[in-house]
Amino acid sequence: MAAPWIEKLEGIDRRAVFLVMGLAITLPLLYPVPLPINPTQPVKDFHRFIENLPLGSKVLVSDDWDPGSKAELQTVSLIVHRHLRDRGVRVIDTCLWQTGPAAVADVLDRIYGKAGKVYGEDYLFLGFKEGRELVMPSLGNSIPATYPADARGTPIGQFPIMQGVRRLSDLAGLISISAGYPGTKEWVQQVQKRYSIPMVSACSGVSAPEYFAYYESKQLQGLVGGMKAFAEYEKLLGGKTGFATLAMTSQAAGHYMLVLLILLGNVLYLLKREMRTWALALALASILLYAYTLYAVSAASGGAP
Repeated sequence: MAAPWIEKLEGIDRRAVFLVMGLAITLPLLYPVPLPINPTQPVKDFHRFIENLPLGSKVLVSDDWDPGSKAELQTVSLIVHRHLRDRGVRVIDTCLWQTGPAAVADVLDRIYGKAGKVYGEDYLFLGFKEGRELVMPSLGNSIPATYPADARGTPIGQFPIMQGVRRLSDLAGLISISAGYPGTKEWVQQVQKRYSIPMVSACSGVSAPEYFAYYESKQLQGLVGGMKAFAEYEKLLGGKTGFATLAMTSQAAGHYMLVLLILLGNVLYLLKREMRTWALALALASILLYAYTLYAVSAASGGAP
């Protein structure tokens, strides 16, 4: 018969487990713990692409996402636009998702407007245009014909940023921030090769595996896909702890707690079956594994001698 304390542990209200998981996920957001983040080559190439843009050059940023993908894509949109702003690159922005313009306009205002950048000179938001991937080659042929006015209804010819810009080939590059269709895939298919415009992509985690083929074929000169890659990008921008880095720390803590609870459940099962030797072995192995993992994380983060 199992010991009373084992039965008590097995009978713990499941809401207590939910509470423990909630704390494991939430506390790292409030009290950040440094994690080793090693940028991968696609992320380094994305960062290098923007770093190599000449001061004052103009790029098209297509923010193709909406409130449904805001939690993931707004994060990287803020990072990319902040990088462009700090590099002195002038941005012409568009959005091909019908419900996305309000969220995108908020990002532009937060990054450029509140930093004192001049609308129409340092940045411009063309807004939404129906047509999905058909809009893309149209921009390649003539931007003013595709977007006669900006998102506010002002003719784009009145803005200094549009001087000398008639088509995509007049720009220094194309940056696709993509949640799905239409997005990076369609920009590559419809525009990149046809107009020979340098292009990079920042996309959702579920889209990244498909877009790696474009990166390998050099149709994309850089690729940042998913929250892990966003955290790597933040590190390349100076190691400042941003939301992506916090999110990865929170996710890692949640995974550690989940595995720990599974191991604890198995130890209790073995004890209940009176397999004490196996239970002790599993408990010791778990302790050693977690101790080594914490040491490795601390050492990689610079916290160990």
